[in-house]
Amino acid sequence: MAPREATTGPDRTGPHRTAPDSTALAGALRSAVRGEVAFDAAARALTTMDASNYRRVPLGVVAPRDAEDIAAALAVCRAHGVPVVPRGGGTSIAGQATGTGVVLDLTRHLRSVVELDPGSRTAVVQPGVVLDELRAAAAPHGLTFGPDPSTHSRCTIGGMIGNNSCGSHSVAWGTTADNVHALTVARYGGDTLRLEPGATGPAGVPELVAAHLAPLRTGFPELPRRISGYALDALLPERGPDPARAFCGSEGTLGVVTEATVRLVEAPAVRALAVLGYADESAAAEAAPGLLPYHPLTVEGMAADLVREPAGLPRGAAWLFVETGGATPAEARAHAERIARAASAEAVDTAVVTDPAGQRALWRIREDASGTATRMPDGSEAWPGWEDCAVPPARLGPYLRDFRALLAEHGLHGTPYGHFGDGCVHVRIDFDLLSGDGVARFRRFSEELASLVVAHGGSLSGEHGDGQARAELLPKMYGDELVGLFARFKDLWDPDGGMNPGILARPARLDENLRFDVLPRGPVDVAFGYPHDGGDFSAAVRRCVGVAKCRTKEAAGPAVMCPSFRATGEEAHSTRGRARLLHEMLAGPAGGVITDGWRSTEVRDALDLCLSCKGCRSDCPVGVDMATYKAEFLHHHYRHRLRPASHYALGRLPRWLRLAAPFAGALNALARVRPLAALAKRLAGIAPERGIPVLARETFTRWLNRRWGRGTFILSNDQVATVWPDTFTEYLSPEVGRAAVKVVEAATGRRVLAPGPGVCCGLTYVSTGQLDRARKVMRRTLDRLAGTHDSPVIVLEPSCAATLRTDLPELLPDDPRAAELAASVHTLAEYLEKYAPDWRPPRLDRPVTGQTHCHQHAVLGDGPDRRLRERAGLTGELTGGCCGLAGNFGFERGHWDVSVACAQDALLPAVREAPPGAEVLADGFSCRTQLAQLGGVRGRHLAEVLAEGLDPGAPAPDAC
Repeated sequence: MAPREATTGPDRTGPHRTAPDSTALAGALRSAVRGEVAFDAAARALTTMDASNYRRVPLGVVAPRDAEDIAAALAVCRAHGVPVVPRGGGTSIAGQATGTGVVLDLTRHLRSVVELDPGSRTAVVQPGVVLDELRAAAAPHGLTFGPDPSTHSRCTIGGMIGNNSCGSHSVAWGTTADNVHALTVARYGGDTLRLEPGATGPAGVPELVAAHLAPLRTGFPELPRRISGYALDALLPERGPDPARAFCGSEGTLGVVTEATVRLVEAPAVRALAVLGYADESAAAEAAPGLLPYHPLTVEGMAADLVREPAGLPRGAAWLFVETGGATPAEARAHAERIARAASAEAVDTAVVTDPAGQRALWRIREDASGTATRMPDGSEAWPGWEDCAVPPARLGPYLRDFRALLAEHGLHGTPYGHFGDGCVHVRIDFDLLSGDGVARFRRFSEELASLVVAHGGSLSGEHGDGQARAELLPKMYGDELVGLFARFKDLWDPDGGMNPGILARPARLDENLRFDVLPRGPVDVAFGYPHDGGDFSAAVRRCVGVAKCRTKEAAGPAVMCPSFRATGEEAHSTRGRARLLHEMLAGPAGGVITDGWRSTEVRDALDLCLSCKGCRSDCPVGVDMATYKAEFLHHHYRHRLRPASHYALGRLPRWLRLAAPFAGALNALARVRPLAALAKRLAGIAPERGIPVLARETFTRWLNRRWGRGTFILSNDQVATVWPDTFTEYLSPEVGRAAVKVVEAATGRRVLAPGPGVCCGLTYVSTGQLDRARKVMRRTLDRLAGTHDSPVIVLEPSCAATLRTDLPELLPDDPRAAELAASVHTLAEYLEKYAPDWRPPRLDRPVTGQTHCHQHAVLGDGPDRRLRERAGLTGELTGGCCGLAGNFGFERGHWDVSVACAQDALLPAVREAPPGAEVLADGFSCRTQLAQLGGVRGRHLAEVLAEGLDPGAPAPDAC
């Protein structure tokens, strides 16, 4: 087929045929491919957005199993006149991973490292391989893949090729294009090409290049981070030509990579980090080029307005992170110290960090910037759009001054950071993309900033590609002649215009398809207060910008997010996927995807496997709180409707346990009768595989009352400590409460009491979305605590402590008593650290294993617990992740497999691999139950271990 006449107008954005018949298209795809074909509302909603400001609604999603499936899908789509967009991790920031036709999800099946040859330092990979998986495969050979964007734990090699991604080590190892040797590519229609040095690519390309040598030789600026447009200069005869290099950065507009041969580089055995503090951002930027002759691995920069906590940084208002490598620790450190000395004349302060944990902590500040930068210090929203332009490194200082001045001129704010050694700057800007005036200012600023970048000899994109965000402005950088050649090059590859139309060649306008257009402009009636989002549920959902840190396959260190995604690998079960579905739910019928609002079954089903672990609240760089959003959704979804049986049984657990307590012995005996237990579980919506927990024969408060008598004590606050009788401690594990009493008495000399009967944090009502009942329970609790809300309270169950500290004030934002009680909540370790700072706990001197409770990690923090364990001689680290039981979640019918998978992710392996004699710590009742039922292991609360150490060989306090 002859290519069409090239134009630069906006009307040539894809195949021009009648509207496709989705049913016929889906049927044809199912007949042609072996992978999954999904045209349902949920699948479409999950792929409407990437990590950009843009949203395009696809017709359906195909997950090809192999290269033949890719070719077959492309042939069917061409036959039906439907455009195609290849999608990897969906972390693109310029909109190029969204599309209106068929999305090819290359992450589900095409994830293999086909071959790795240490001798030639090459690897053959499929496009859906996650970068960290390739690096892990190369690591045993002392090799790595050089480019490493901050999304390295979830971005794919195919996506990196599409965007020509770079990362922090590009000063040493270059861009993705510098590290690609050969590609196998499928074109629209299904035919394939092999791209390698010396090959020609599609017919007509050599002739196009030969006819336009002059503009191709002079029209591309020479700078290390020139990513914008098509790399046609890679096809010049004096450069090879290299069609694989020219394909890199084409953003899915030319074809689909089915296999890639990439180059690997030698990974330094040891690394050190020189952190250099400067007076301001421009000083850091001007110093960066002078460090390049020392051959560092990175020269990364950021300013103080990005750093929420100093976290061990040296003095200064801006910093350079300069990484060095070596064969030995001494060599790496000496290299870093040389750089620090060389920088000392301009730097305010310097530090050299050799401890791997310290380096990881500092790098996390930098890597999380793509998320943390989406919130300004005052909490207002900031957005991509000018995320990664680049200028010659020597021009970076002046450029940043001009950039800051342009921001001020438009009344905008941003927090620049990025790859200062390569002159590349990332920034999120507080554009108002919700109003017509704000969008108009976004366009004016974009046009003026493009001119500023070009004036400094730069590239509109320095890492993430042009996409829809910047492609419209490419004529400012390249001129009309070169942009016209881009369109002709695109037509030679894709004569039908079916590959990712609207991107790069004949682009859509930068202010079209904004993802905010479909969101409600007025407030949404909700139950929670959403204090960090101005009470606006839409703003809370908008927090998710798609950086997809929740899509990692392994929990790093103490991290928790996202256990359900690690268990299933499904986008719908990631924090991002659920946020996308909520976004489409809010869009309503106008969005055309999810049209039944709070009654949506698509959202309900995705949230069903959310464990409400709250891990995203702390681990998501932008603080998405899916546990709260889930409770909000369930509240509306089941309002005035019949709920699942488990909501009545487990969601109202405090009530049932209070009624059952007098009959604990008889009920325990009945629970041991298998037919009766099976019937009870069936009626209660409990998984048949689960064991029913044993009820305590004596509740914690009854024991405490017998211990002290039921009389009223007239005591001052400095004579009394209060332990909260949470439902689990009260009815299921009172031994934890008794142990805590012993520890607190020994540490403080104070008498331990508990609030009166009937107090409850409302946890189980919140987790099942029974928010009206939760508020009623919370108000009753506040009434019963009249006059004592500001007294310190020790809460032993982490989930209950987290509920009191966060859910209580967010559900009762207008009741000052809620905030007072929330502020009074202490974990046992927090209380001891604050009120018994000189107490010396018993020296236990043994290793520990287990898991930090997910709510403790996410809401409460575990610093005091770590310090208490250290003082007691309890050595070793607790793992991250979630136990998988997570309150009612693991007990509910249909959740068994995911619950087990979550436990097998981190907790059970940690226990199996623990040294002999290790103490298994588990402060949460759910964690202890999961350990017992799945691992046959008894986990104990820290209070129990300490109490035992106070009097070795003696039982915990009982009804003495």
